[in-house]
Amino acid sequence: MPHPTDDIIRAMKSHTAEDQKAIQEAYDVAKVAHNTELRKSGEPYIIHPHAIGVTLAELGMDRDTIIAGILHDTLEDTELKAEEIEKKFGQTVRFLVESVTKLSKLKYRGLERHVESLRRLFVATANDVRVIIIKLADRLHNMQTLEYVDPVKRHRIALETREVYVPVAERLGMGVVKAQLEDLAFKALEPEKYKETARFLKERGEQEKEALSKAVNDLRKGLAEAGITNFHTESRIKNVHSFATKLAKKGNDPDKVYDIFAIRIIVPTLADCYRTLGIIHNIWRPIPGRVKDYIAAPKPNGYRTIHTTIITPHKLIIEIQIRSEEMQKESKFGVAAHLLYKDPKKNPEKLATVAWAWQFIPSLMKVARGQAKVAPEVAAAPDSPEWLKELNAAAEEFKSGKAFDQALREDFFAERMFVFTPKGDVIDLPVGATPIDFAYAVHSDIGNTMMGAKVNGKMIALHDPLHNGDIVEIQTKKSAKPNKKWLEHAKTSGAKHHIRNATNKTQK
Repeated sequence: MPHPTDDIIRAMKSHTAEDQKAIQEAYDVAKVAHNTELRKSGEPYIIHPHAIGVTLAELGMDRDTIIAGILHDTLEDTELKAEEIEKKFGQTVRFLVESVTKLSKLKYRGLERHVESLRRLFVATANDVRVIIIKLADRLHNMQTLEYVDPVKRHRIALETREVYVPVAERLGMGVVKAQLEDLAFKALEPEKYKETARFLKERGEQEKEALSKAVNDLRKGLAEAGITNFHTESRIKNVHSFATKLAKKGNDPDKVYDIFAIRIIVPTLADCYRTLGIIHNIWRPIPGRVKDYIAAPKPNGYRTIHTTIITPHKLIIEIQIRSEEMQKESKFGVAAHLLYKDPKKNPEKLATVAWAWQFIPSLMKVARGQAKVAPEVAAAPDSPEWLKELNAAAEEFKSGKAFDQALREDFFAERMFVFTPKGDVIDLPVGATPIDFAYAVHSDIGNTMMGAKVNGKMIALHDPLHNGDIVEIQTKKSAKPNKKWLEHAKTSGAKHHIRNATNKTQK
C-alpha cells in the first residue's frame, strides 16, 4: 500500500531502503504529534511538513535534513520532546529541529524587532547552513498558502519574505527558490501590479509561442548539424517580479527588455559551452554588447552561464543561456547542490570541499577548513560561506538594532563585486567600496598601516571607488596610522569599526 511519503522518496536524487524507512517513520511521528491540528486553510496540518519534505528532496538534501523539515514544527506546536526526536532519529536531526524552532519564534514586528530577528537568524545559520535551507522551504510553502492568512499578518509575512528570505536565497545561489519567493511576495504586496504584469507576460507568451517553438527547433537542428548531439533545451518566460523590475528600469518600454524569452541549452562540459556559443552566432545574428560570460566571471552568488541575445528571422528577441549539467544544478539549487553529507567516512574530501558555494568563484575555489562543529557529536555540515561568517560576526559586534541594520544594508544585501589581491585571492565587497574597505577586508593590520594603494598597477587615491575585477595592492608603513577622514570614504561597517577603534586609541 502506498505511503504518503512516496512522493518525497521519488523526489530524492538517490535513496536507500534505510532512508525510505526513516522518512516514513518521521512522517508518521509528525502526523501523530500534530494529531487533529488544522492549518488556516482547514486542511490537516501534516500537509505543511509533507510539502517541506518534498521541497527539500527536490533540492537534493540529505535524509537528516528532510526528516528535520518534516519534524520542524513538532517541538513548538506539539507534545513531542527533543529527547524523543534524538532517540528515534539521532542528534543531528535534533540539532536541526531545535535550530529551526528557535528561528520560527522570531516574527517581523517593526524595524527593531526585525533587526533582532535577522541577527538571530544569521547567527544560527552560520552554525549550519541546512537550517536556513529548511527555513526557506518552510517559508516557500507558507507563501504558497498565504491567501488563508488574515491581511495584516499576510502583509508582514510577505514583507519579511521580500526583505529577508529572497536576498538570502539569492546569496546562496538558490535560483528556483528565490524566483518563487520573489513572485509570491510581489503578488501579496502589490496584487494589482502583479496581475497586470502576469497578464502581459501570458499574452506575450501566447503571441510568440509559435516563433519561440520554431527557434527551439532551428537551434536543435543547427547544433545537431554541427556535431553537438548530447544536449537538452529548456525555454522560459521571465518571472513576473523580475520582469516588472527590469521594465521599470527601461522606462516601462517592454521592447527594451531583451530577456523576456530565454532558451537554455544544457551541454555536458565547459568546452561544449563555448563551442555552442559559436554555433549559435552562426545560426542567428547576436545583438552587439549582449554577450555575458558568467563562466569566466561568475556572479557573486556563484552563478555560471554564458548569455547571448539574438534576433530570429521572425523578429523575436531571445536570450540564449548556455551552461553545463553541473552549472544547471548550481543555478537551480545553489548551495544545496553542494551539500554532500552521506557517508562522510567513505568520502571525506567531498564533505570538506564545497566548491564555488563557499568562495563564490570557481577559479579560486579553495578547500574549506574541514568539518565545522555544529554541536557535540553532531554530524558536521560543510564550512559556512565567508559572507555568512562575517554577518555572524557583525551580529555579535553590533548590539544596537540600528547599527546592525546599517551593516546589513551596506555590507551584506548591497550589490557585490569581486576585487583581487596581487596573489589572486578574491575579496568580496559591496559596489562602491574603496581601497580603505579592501585593506580592512584583507586584515585590520593592513588597514591600520596603510599609506597608499595601487589598482591595476597604478596609484590611486584611497577614496577612489574600486571596480569589479580590479587587482589591488595596498602599500603599508609601520609608522602609518588611520585617518579619521577615512570614515567618510569607507563603505563597509567593518572598515568603519576598525578605523574608529584605531583613531580612538591614538587620541587616548
